[in-house]
Amino acid sequence: METKPVRLRSDMTVTVIGLGLMGGSLCLALREQPDPPRLIGVVRSAQSAAWVRDQGVVDEVTTDVRAGVRDADVVILATPVRTLIRQIALIGPHLKPHAVVMDLGSTKGQICRALEQLPEHVQPVGGHPMCGKEKAGLEHADPRLYRDATFVLCPLERTADWALALAQDLVVRLGARPLILSPDLHDRLVATISHLPYLVAVTLVQTAHRVAQEDPRVWRVAASGFRDTTRVASSDVKMMMDILLTNREAVLEMLDIYREELDALRALLDQEAEGPLRLHLSNIKNLRDAHMNRGDGSEKSGRP
Repeated sequence: METKPVRLRSDMTVTVIGLGLMGGSLCLALREQPDPPRLIGVVRSAQSAAWVRDQGVVDEVTTDVRAGVRDADVVILATPVRTLIRQIALIGPHLKPHAVVMDLGSTKGQICRALEQLPEHVQPVGGHPMCGKEKAGLEHADPRLYRDATFVLCPLERTADWALALAQDLVVRLGARPLILSPDLHDRLVATISHLPYLVAVTLVQTAHRVAQEDPRVWRVAASGFRDTTRVASSDVKMMMDILLTNREAVLEMLDIYREELDALRALLDQEAEGPLRLHLSNIKNLRDAHMNRGDGSEKSGRP
């Protein structure tokens, strides 16, 4: 690029590495723009490339990650977290000057440390869209997936203002709302509202399974409340393993806090403290209603 753009333009090239649910949905959303950039997709196999080509998701598709990023003005890594970290090191030597490198990973600390190792002529911006589905794969891609979702951006100290502005413009074009956080703060917050709920949902299902060993009819009486509460337990296990192992310390901290809250609730119930229990539950209800019923898409279904 001869100039350093702060907006995505039709004469720019965006390469997306990984055309699953998130990468595919991003490409579909950009293709709906009045002036879409040139889109290159990088996939693992020739079979996948042929299928992607038939779907018309991108302008070009390749299995060669080095060739795929060589002319890119923006590179977006949309693979599982630990794969993504390895790919950052792989693409570094092949990026052109002023290329902006973003990612869609669900944890940011380890990813941003890997981004820091990119060549100095590259502009890194960590990213995490707070949206998704339990079903993975390009066949579930949806250009509306990002609409009204919060999209966290984690610039590094070296990230230039123009590169962050370009990343923000891309996010807005997806229909999402950019929110700038540090990597460590991001990881602590998402451990609270995303990674811990996954483990809670998993534990609820396991608890029901233990009860079912004595009476399998428990599954017959499980209705919408149980189904909604445990929905994220159906998330892709490989994805969740990457998330949990790359955000281990923050998740362990939140598990400890959750255990303290659960113990306090158990004590109120054990003591038959009707007044304090009612007050506690009412306060929690009011908290939840105040923060999650804002009418701004806050309850949009999302992956962990």
